Amino acid sequence: MNQQVGGSALETADWRRRVFALYGDVREATDPVEAHAIWRAGRAELLATHPASPVPVEEREASRLEIGDYRPQLRFEVAVDTDVEAVRWEVPSATDGVIPFTRVGVLHLPQVGDLDVWWLESYGGGVFVPVKDALAGSRTYGGGRYLLDTVKGADLGGDFREGSLVVDLNFAYNPSCAYSPLWTCPLAPASNTLPTPLPVGELT
Repeated sequence: MNQQVGGSALETADWRRRVFALYGDVREATDPVEAHAIWRAGRAELLATHPASPVPVEEREASRLEIGDYRPQLRFEVAVDTDVEAVRWEVPSATDGVIPFTRVGVLHLPQVGDLDVWWLESYGGGVFVPVKDALAGSRTYGGGRYLLDTVKGADLGGDFREGSLVVDLNFAYNPSCAYSPLWTCPLAPASNTLPTPLPVGELT
């Protein structure tokens, strides 16, 4: 799902540890606005300073992370609708072969639309929810962004045992391939494409 760029294997491991810790802080925050501020500052620091950042080294000093203002109406805690066909989605990559996913449910977000929930069938497994909105290619990354990617630590909360997830569109972030073509990223499929403009989260 990625390639080591600008960092050794141990630096990449440290990146992931820090991402897990950042989302742990986000889940512990009692106020969503405060949680968003924690995430915003933490992600900006990681992208600008960490040796395993996907941002090319020569661009880090000049780069500026732009994240939209928090909109509370775009935060949901919703049940995963599991009454769906287990569609398989296979993503070819240049470094990891075929990356397999299986659809395990759908999120119905009021006034926004539906998003498929995918289970990563490799790397030990994980919940993956990408999103591509109506601003893709202009205000947001053209290939779509990620909301949840639990195998990499991007987990906003919810009760997995009860089948519910916290889905906060304000936390949508760019995949690594948005910064460098040296990275391979699964991009949002048609079923994770929304007709709604989402000028929140990480912008371009």
